[in-house]
Amino acid sequence: MARPKKTEIEYRNYLLPAYFPILLLSGDIWRISDIPSGVLHFHNCLEIGRCESDSGTMEFLDQKIDFKEGDITIIAKDVPHTTYSTPGKNSKWSYIFVNIQDLMAPYFPLDLLNDSSAFNTLLLECSALFSREKYPDIYNIVSMIIDELIEKKDNFQFSVRGLILSLMIKLSNLYVEKNQEAITTHENSMAIAPAINFIRTNYMEDFPMEDLAAICNMSPTHFRRTFHSIMGFGSLEYVNRIRITHAQNLLRTTEKSILSISEDIGFQSVSSFNRHFNEIVGMTPTQYRNRMSSVKDRSILKCTGWMVPPPSQAGD
Repeated sequence: MARPKKTEIEYRNYLLPAYFPILLLSGDIWRISDIPSGVLHFHNCLEIGRCESDSGTMEFLDQKIDFKEGDITIIAKDVPHTTYSTPGKNSKWSYIFVNIQDLMAPYFPLDLLNDSSAFNTLLLECSALFSREKYPDIYNIVSMIIDELIEKKDNFQFSVRGLILSLMIKLSNLYVEKNQEAITTHENSMAIAPAINFIRTNYMEDFPMEDLAAICNMSPTHFRRTFHSIMGFGSLEYVNRIRITHAQNLLRTTEKSILSISEDIGFQSVSSFNRHFNEIVGMTPTQYRNRMSSVKDRSILKCTGWMVPPPSQAGD
């Protein structure tokens, strides 16, 4: 008997500004093809989408849901998915990518909330689709966030933070009320999700890869094979990519020395940092800092994400 075709999964890493970790992708270029890509993907941050026109399908590892104009989608950072339009259509979208913990941390730590565990589930395991007709409050909040990010009026950052917090509280209440019609939990949708979460939190530390296997309840050999099959590269390379992502933020937003940054993000030597940075970014840390000093609006890693969807892009 032939083996079932293995689902391919792609990792998309977005470099969000350290001082305001939220990014809006909006405009007429953000249209989704009607050709299914056949490849699921997941992000390093929460995705909030607003369908501006037409209709289509959003596909996950374990389900498919249909969307239409006016729908709001919420996709947790570790949930593999893809989107494609109805045949003959190219649905238009606005996307918000946000690291909510870092966005709120300076003003409102999320662990102050009565049920912070619901928040954590939303950020790591959930997907949701809300129609404009049935959930006008959620549609209006997301629309206000998009408007604030486009207009950038005085103090818009504070307004956005307040709106994001309001949105997440509404979502959390829906989740606690067990509203399965709106919110789906993809628990363990990726076998390596616990390791990914651990790496994102502890990237600056030195830990053996065997610890990652144990977190996922796998043998080291099985973990290595599974991780590579999902990510397309090994766990050590993923650690280095996360470190380089944080290094880019520090290079763009601080005057710390290259040596200090390399130590802060967990490299044992500056030469190792320089080598990995050049391999991943395509230039040295010094060259990157010099370039970013004159190009301050670059927000997505060219090596792993995309700012403009290529013509052949078959769905977000």
